[in-house]
Amino acid sequence: MKDRCICTSEKSLSLLAIDVSNSFTKIALFDGLDIEKKLTVPTPQLKKGIFRQKLLKWKYDAVVISSVVPGVRSALEKTFKGSAIHWVTNRSPLGIGIDYPKPSSIGADRLCNAVACSKLFGKPAIVVDFGTAVTFDVISSRGDYIGGIIAPGLNAMTDYLHERTALLPRVKLKEPRSALGKSTVEAIRIGAVIGYRGLIRGLLTALVEEQFSKQSPVLVATGGDAALIASAMPEFAAVDPDLTLQGVCIIGHLAFKQ
Repeated sequence: MKDRCICTSEKSLSLLAIDVSNSFTKIALFDGLDIEKKLTVPTPQLKKGIFRQKLLKWKYDAVVISSVVPGVRSALEKTFKGSAIHWVTNRSPLGIGIDYPKPSSIGADRLCNAVACSKLFGKPAIVVDFGTAVTFDVISSRGDYIGGIIAPGLNAMTDYLHERTALLPRVKLKEPRSALGKSTVEAIRIGAVIGYRGLIRGLLTALVEEQFSKQSPVLVATGGDAALIASAMPEFAAVDPDLTLQGVCIIGHLAFKQ
């Protein structure tokens, strides 16, 4: 069913943008393309409706949702019953093309990242989203989404070591003081943080060499671990923690003006 038109200009259209990931859900109130308010809740709380009270005074024209967790759809539809809602899919008006064998298999969050990156930073581009998994999404010089990479997230490395070994502790990740560990905790941090940057660099190098022989892409990072990993990598032109939400908002403007 086609989303109903919201008769207001892009500058004045007030949208509630929701980005549902496996671990956390980010909710932002947009006035035009500017974030007015923002809320983060654990995704399991969506089914319990714990966050509803916090949104009672938020005023918006429509709701736009990007979700990679199918099980929360019913709860969100009940929460926003009576509101105009658009769910982001490959069939949403994106403002970019898709050159991919099975567009329906692309995660909504990855489409939002590509849309926001193309509009805010230009093209060609590669977006790296440091979340539960780390995803690379590639936008060609023509402005098409052409594919990407999925690899284990940063915390998966340390969680695996803790869960599969008898003596290694779970470690809170932060920037190591040195490349040489003088304790078990510091040794794990070095392997995770510095080693992870090596993984990211290797994958970026392979992508750029294969896909961009004539024009260098803009590299943009987002996601929960972007500040730790990408901020110390000069390869990235920007670290934008709200990139996915910006993409949700941009798609919302397009969807409700059809």
